[in-house]
Amino acid sequence: MKHIFVKGTDSGAPVLLLLHGTGGTERDLLPLAERLSPASSVLSVRGNVLENGMPRFFRRLAEGVFDLEDLVFRTKELHEFLDSAAEEYGFDRRNIVAVGYSNGANIAGSLLFHYRDSLRGAILHHPMVPIRGVQLPDLGGVPVFIGAGSNDPICSPQETEELKELLSSAGANVTTHWERFGHQLTGSEVAAAAGWYQEAFK
Repeated sequence: MKHIFVKGTDSGAPVLLLLHGTGGTERDLLPLAERLSPASSVLSVRGNVLENGMPRFFRRLAEGVFDLEDLVFRTKELHEFLDSAAEEYGFDRRNIVAVGYSNGANIAGSLLFHYRDSLRGAILHHPMVPIRGVQLPDLGGVPVFIGAGSNDPICSPQETEELKELLSSAGANVTTHWERFGHQLTGSEVAAAAGWYQEAFK
């Protein structure tokens, strides 16, 4: 997968896995990594699917309607890529924290839904429930931050609450931060995520 790896100054700090939104690139979320954990190594990945020329991490059939077969395939692809990247760059595979926005948050959520120990934690900006009707792995103690919009036209508050409930029921420690700026990723939401991160991974 097309990606950027930047080695950090603290090898013990979590590796930040950056996952962009629809139409983004592997450079979009680099400023977020700087806000969250400047000493961390960063692995920023570009989605392998194109929708009208815009990179995504998996196909969708319509707005808010995921191609579930492709979602499962692409989640496996990303999971295996993380295994090989850890080997190639010499970082701890069990010390990855995902930071995703929109489509990137959905594939990060799908990693949590499908693979135990795939992520040490996750910051999900405006995620949806990636897939329903699957048995989640044991997520005991995995810290998850969800940034949500109370007026998000793409991801309703009910969807956010459902995702929180599914993750919590599997044992994750979920914190939800609400804003009123639709589907936008705002500076105040990033600041809230940074504050949460410092507490969760100190």
